[in-house]
Amino acid sequence: MCSDAAGISRSACDQNIKKQIMKHILNKTFYGLVLFFIVMQVSCSKEIFTKTNENPNAPNTVTPGNILPGVQTSLAYTQGGDIARYTCLLTQQSVGFSRQAAAYYSYVFTSTDFDTPWGNTFTSVLGNNKDLLQKADAAGYNVYGGIGRIITAYALQLLVDEWGDLPYAQAFQGDAQQHPAYDNQQALYDTIETLLDVAIAKLSDPDPGGQTPGTDDMIYGGDASLWIKFAHAIKARLYIHQSKDDAAMAAQALTEANQSFESNADNAQFGFGTTETFSSPVYQFNQQRADIDYGAGYLTDLLTSLDDPRLGLTTDPTYSDFSQVGVGSYYGDINGHVEFITYEEMEFLKAEATLRSTGNYAAAQMFYQDGIRASMQKLGVSGTDEDAYIAANGTLPVTSVADAIVAVATQEYIALYLNPEAWNLWRRTGAPELTPIAGTNGIPRRFLYPQSEYSLNGTNTPQATLFSPKIFWDK
Repeated sequence: MCSDAAGISRSACDQNIKKQIMKHILNKTFYGLVLFFIVMQVSCSKEIFTKTNENPNAPNTVTPGNILPGVQTSLAYTQGGDIARYTCLLTQQSVGFSRQAAAYYSYVFTSTDFDTPWGNTFTSVLGNNKDLLQKADAAGYNVYGGIGRIITAYALQLLVDEWGDLPYAQAFQGDAQQHPAYDNQQALYDTIETLLDVAIAKLSDPDPGGQTPGTDDMIYGGDASLWIKFAHAIKARLYIHQSKDDAAMAAQALTEANQSFESNADNAQFGFGTTETFSSPVYQFNQQRADIDYGAGYLTDLLTSLDDPRLGLTTDPTYSDFSQVGVGSYYGDINGHVEFITYEEMEFLKAEATLRSTGNYAAAQMFYQDGIRASMQKLGVSGTDEDAYIAANGTLPVTSVADAIVAVATQEYIALYLNPEAWNLWRRTGAPELTPIAGTNGIPRRFLYPQSEYSLNGTNTPQATLFSPKIFWDK
């Protein structure tokens, strides 16, 4: 109430009351508008808040293109890691001179030594690749479906050739089957062949089926024709492994190899980067452990005795840097390679298959020389040195098919540097003639089953030593 007694005129008092009323109205209007905009912002931006909680590195929908690079990288690291190290020590392509590598070089292995390569192949390669195949087949992506089957086939053959019987038909089912039975190794070779036949059909289909790989395919960049050649190369291996005293198998190997690689440009291999986090497994090992001398052993002695120009390009006994213990740059550099199957291997395979199927020395020698040349050209040997070497070492003996096969296998052993196939070659042919390390019972013929299998699937896991049972083709 306004009063004259307060010393304020009624007019002034009325003006003050009006100001207070207007201030109250303005405040209510302001807060009302604020509340309105907040409500509108919330209701119109639910999607923004929802997306805030999404992890861009863990998308809700995973496509075959998201899975493929990881599967291929895991395969390269697994083969190029423990599997290649173990087999290159067994075939004396290198020497273990301290710590664990010294024990392995003398064939001192335990089941736990094989937990990592077994687990990585089954989980990171085959397990993830099964997810890729399910997604590709459901969407009708023929190229991804073909590539996925070839990767499965290659990984399976790698496992069979080192371990024999494996869990496969009942594997990869999670909680639904925690104790999968083991499949017969020879039957698994048939499974591999079926996978490859389906893969070739899918990759040959004029309809790629929508999505196709590009840079996510770190082996061939999505080139279906090269993957088909890779599939035929794997089939050629399947047959040559079983060709001892079997001319028909040798003929099939030759047929498949003739449909495989035509030059080094077709090689199935994985190249690494120039960062420490994406460096080659040999480089990583030498940086971290360096207890293997890659510049010593039977292979280095063989190259020296032949005056082979590849000495220093594969193994290198002149290395003085302890972190690069005797391995040439093609394999040992930070961006080195892991080779799955190469053109040179296919040429040597053709030579052996020709000898076993027809005994045609002239035809076999042509393939034999092509294999040597491909190996040297890949590593950068000069044409002059290549010709001189062929003149001195490029003629097959014609005394017997067996002698000619030894010559072919010896050159293939050189070309298969750091490739587990060199161990398969030696077990199949007995060439080159390796001498077991002194004080041992002989060179191992197989890997041990991992301790993880005995612990988690012991009822089904076979008993095995390093010498028996042999892989079915090891006769």
